[in-house]
Amino acid sequence: MTNFESLFKDFSSLRVGVVGDVMLDTYWWGNVERISPEAPVPIVALHHREQRIGGAGNVALNAVSLGAETSVFSVTGDDADSNILNGLLNKHDINTKYLVKSGDRITTNKIRVMSRNQQMLRIDSEIVNDISREDEQQLLDNFSRYVRDNVPSVVIFEDYNKGVLSPTLIQSMIQMCKKHDIVTAVDPKRKNFFLYQHVDIFKPNLKEVKDGLNILVDDLSQLHLNKIHEELYKKLHHKISLITLSEKGVFVQCEDYSDIIPAHIRNVADVSGAGDTVIAVASLVYAATKDISLTAEIANLAGGIVCEEVGTVAIQKEKLFDDCLGLLLTNPGTQPASLQ
Repeated sequence: MTNFESLFKDFSSLRVGVVGDVMLDTYWWGNVERISPEAPVPIVALHHREQRIGGAGNVALNAVSLGAETSVFSVTGDDADSNILNGLLNKHDINTKYLVKSGDRITTNKIRVMSRNQQMLRIDSEIVNDISREDEQQLLDNFSRYVRDNVPSVVIFEDYNKGVLSPTLIQSMIQMCKKHDIVTAVDPKRKNFFLYQHVDIFKPNLKEVKDGLNILVDDLSQLHLNKIHEELYKKLHHKISLITLSEKGVFVQCEDYSDIIPAHIRNVADVSGAGDTVIAVASLVYAATKDISLTAEIANLAGGIVCEEVGTVAIQKEKLFDDCLGLLLTNPGTQPASLQ
C-alpha cells in the first residue's frame, strides 16, 4: 500500500528542470451589460486585470507547488512582459537564472477577456519562429551548466510550438540527460512530435496522437490504444506512453503493462493548463517511485482537480494529497498526516 505521506514529503528532495515555451497568461475581467452600437459585439466593462504564469512556466509552477526545487529554461523577449513574467516566477521560488532574454523576440502573452467566468475573446502576442542560433547556444550552455552542477532528478520538456524547442536543443538535451541517468518527460506538440526519442515519459493528448499518427478512427478500446503505443514506440523508442483522454481519463503503457484509468467525477470549469499539471505531477511521481501505475493514477487525479478552477492554475499540494487518500488509498481508516 502506498505511503502517500512519505511520497509527498519526498517531492521536496527532487530537483526539476523545465524546458520549453514560457508565457504570460493575462486575464481582463469584466461585466457585459450591452452590445456595442458601433458593431455587433459585446461591451466588456473592465473591473480588474490579473496575470498568471503560463506555458512551460505553469509546468514549473506545478512542480514547485508540490515542493520540488525547480529551474526553468526558455527564451523570452527583452521587454516589459518578460520582466513581469520573471517577477511572477521568482515570487513563486522558481529559479530563473537560466532564462535567456532575446532582443529578437517578444515574450508570449495570451490575453483573455472574461465575463462571468466565460472567455469572450483571446488576443495572442507572440513570435513563433525558431529561436536564433545564438539564443539556442546560450540556452544549451545554461542547461549543460545546470546538469553538471545540479544533476536534476527529472527534466520536463513542455512544447507549445513557440520556437524555443529546436531540433538541436531537443536532441542535445535528451542525450545529456541520458548520460547522467536523468528521467526525461515530454508534453509534445505536432511540429516536433517525433523528435523526442528515447524519453522516459511521452505524454500527448489523444488529438495530438491522432494527428501525429494520422489516425481517423475514434476507437478508445484498450486494444486500439495498445496499438497506438506500439506505433509510437516504433518511432520514439520511449519507455512510457501516457495519453490523456479528456473526460475519459488517461491511458498508460510501458512494455506489456497497460491500463485505462477513468477520470473521476468533477465540476469542470476550465481545462486550461490541465496538461501542464498532468506532465508535472507524472514526472515527479515517477522520478520519486518509478511506479508506472501510481504515476498515472495521481497524474489523472491532478488533471481533474485543476479543471475545477477558471483559468490557468497550479495543483494544490494539500488538495491532491487529500484526494489521494480519499480516492486511491485502499485503507479508508488511514488518517491524513501533516505535509509541513
